[in-house]
Amino acid sequence: MAPPAKHFAEGAAAFAIGLALRLCAADVHIPVFTLTKVGVVLMAIGGAEILYGVYRTVSARNGRAGP
Repeated sequence: MAPPAKHFAEGAAAFAIGLALRLCAADVHIPVFTLTKVGVVLMAIGGAEILYGVYRTVSARNGRAGP
């Protein structure tokens, strides 16, 4: 899998897992942290990965070398 597509797929998976935690784990209580907050963090990380994958795809099409 090409690196931009890999970043996009990983971001989409993290976002989906975070969304599922946010929506479905409101009643689950564990002592250290709440799963809804973990879901929000995963959604933010997933969104950042998706944006990075899009950036890498666009920069590769324009002929710029990405980091």
